[in-house]
Amino acid sequence: MTAKASDDVRAGARASAAAQQSPNGNADVTEATPLIDPCADEPLPATGPAEDTWIGQEDFEHLPPWRRPSVYWLLAPWFVFILAFGGTLVPKLNLILELICKEYFDDKAAHDHDVVVLPVIPGGRNEQCQIAPVQRAATEMTLIMSLVTGLLSAIIAPKLGHLSDLYGRTKWLAVSSAGGITAEIITVLAAKFPGTINYRWIILGAAFEGLGGSFTAGSLLSHSYTSDCTPPSRRGVAISYIHACLFSGLAIGPVLAGYFVEHTGSLVSIFYLALGCHIFFALFALLVMPESVSRRRQLLSREKRAKELAEADLAHDGTWLAAVRHRNPFAPLRILYQKQPGAPPLFRRNVITLAAIDMVLMGAAMGAGTCIILYLEFVFKWGNLESSKYISFTSTIRASVLLVVFPLINYVFRTRPAAAARRQSAVRGPTMERNRGADALDLWIIRAALASDVLGSMGYLFARSPAVFVAGGAMTAVGGLGSAMIQASLTKHVPPESVGRLLGAVGLLHGLSRVLSPLMFNGLYRATLETFPGAIFGLLVALFSLSLLASLGVRPHVYIPDHTDSSPERAETDPEGRRSTGEEERLL
Repeated sequence: MTAKASDDVRAGARASAAAQQSPNGNADVTEATPLIDPCADEPLPATGPAEDTWIGQEDFEHLPPWRRPSVYWLLAPWFVFILAFGGTLVPKLNLILELICKEYFDDKAAHDHDVVVLPVIPGGRNEQCQIAPVQRAATEMTLIMSLVTGLLSAIIAPKLGHLSDLYGRTKWLAVSSAGGITAEIITVLAAKFPGTINYRWIILGAAFEGLGGSFTAGSLLSHSYTSDCTPPSRRGVAISYIHACLFSGLAIGPVLAGYFVEHTGSLVSIFYLALGCHIFFALFALLVMPESVSRRRQLLSREKRAKELAEADLAHDGTWLAAVRHRNPFAPLRILYQKQPGAPPLFRRNVITLAAIDMVLMGAAMGAGTCIILYLEFVFKWGNLESSKYISFTSTIRASVLLVVFPLINYVFRTRPAAAARRQSAVRGPTMERNRGADALDLWIIRAALASDVLGSMGYLFARSPAVFVAGGAMTAVGGLGSAMIQASLTKHVPPESVGRLLGAVGLLHGLSRVLSPLMFNGLYRATLETFPGAIFGLLVALFSLSLLASLGVRPHVYIPDHTDSSPERAETDPEGRRSTGEEERLL
């Protein structure tokens, strides 16, 4: 980061830390409020630390602390959920490879009795399977699974996100794990009885996983839950904890699974363990985790939704447009491209750009991830354990960046300036934090993460040894901060009651990326397998470079004001689409 950029970030952080005194004694934190009260002759002495509040927190103040929603309720079960997801990532791919390899050589032996066929050992190295026909068939199988899961989750995930605004988050978190339970049962049956249940039945498991919303729904609902119970100034850090759990699970899960498979020589037992993890997550979310959307907010969201539907039906009464509108699978994307009430001119450009970049990051992770494993095992002749160690290494770096580096950046550039501003200002008591859009710090972190992805992908492209390839993986791992910051920034653009809808639209894009990215990456890898298998890394460089350029067009401090606010005064829009500060009352 340049010196000028650092100054811009610090200035933005100081501006976002400023506050104005509201009539009820709380201060509304804004992005542009003066640091020192112009009416004050001198700074007042510090009155001690005060706990900040945010919209929606008052709904849970009457509850005991252990029944209030918090991101910490989510971290442990989410980590268990990711252990199930990450722990089976490589074993499931290798299980498919083994089953395809066994069928391939069985068919070959049936047509040519002189062929000597080596037995396929479950969980073993099976070097005879590292051939182009088997790799090509495995790529086709994983492509079909990705298409099925991606299409269904693209339809289901945004609906779950919207329903979570209306009826709460926790029950739909449990639903997102139910599909994984069914998928693991089918995988266990296919692995346990390969002679009776063909490996292609695993595609049915992928379909059930998609019907539950898959990892896409679990991720967006977790981010919505975190957004509900975290103030805007700490939301990026809280969501980074969720992503850190993701990458910690991906770091520990494959290593545990790899050693477990290496020790037992059986792939089936790891899927039993994953099944137990999914069941635990579903039961914990349903029975233990406090709900983050209060009954009052649920009723307000339902009332708002009913009014929108009534107006739409009235406008298209008796026409086929009303039926199409209700059944349009792309309807959740309207929050991105339609003009929203009170939205500044740059709102649509900001959210569309950020959502598109996040779609690219998700597509690269889901589409290129499988191809990278196949590439490593094909070019460098790695086995199950080596591939698992690689995933664990890169995931550990991602988790370290999210747990250590980013909170440190947030403390230096946001928390300390906020504390200094509070000591110098005339504000007493706690401050009321409101969404004020992404600030300069958010945007610089996103751009730095994308630049890291570009450099790491170039390392993949030019690597001719495992060491160089691993170094490129470490560089792209640093870029894992980008997705967390993008989703945290998106939630700052809309009022709290619209977070689920917005992240539901992002979930739809994630689902579409799970469809399109395997078509691009698996198709390209399959086409260039015997000539230039590293072509997929050239595609990664191009996608990340375009995303980095697009991020330069995102502007800070663009947001939709909360229209449930009872204050008669509204923020006004400047020519660039930013909202100037006006005094706002606490949400009733």
